[in-house]
Amino acid sequence: MNSQLQDIATECTHASDESRMSFPEVVGTLMKAGVERYYADLTRSEKIYYMPDGDNITVAARPIDIKPANEFDPAGVEAAIRAIQAKKITYHEFCRQIMAAGCVNYIVSLSGRRVVYLGRTGEAHVEPFPGAN
Repeated sequence: MNSQLQDIATECTHASDESRMSFPEVVGTLMKAGVERYYADLTRSEKIYYMPDGDNITVAARPIDIKPANEFDPAGVEAAIRAIQAKKITYHEFCRQIMAAGCVNYIVSLSGRRVVYLGRTGEAHVEPFPGAN
């Protein structure tokens, strides 16, 4: 991946962690850069950004200070999604809440316009999202 794309992925990760960019802004920026999807590993505190040709980059993210719950609670994940959409919580708090609901990672498909939140044993909550800003 070229250095410009690496800079974009790094900035999107850090801007999310610091609540300087909203999810729609991140999605729009990544789509313009040609990113196809990204994977957020909440337990490893990293994101992997993928291009359509398979090229990828891993960026360290801000660690979350809790362990994910053993049981996956899709209603808890959805409640956290609604709270961040309403700008009631920060991205860091969003990550804490989805981990408390048993989410260990999530996949953002930019081309598919959806996020798949995953639990320890493969349970999932799929959240479609509209076009990016």
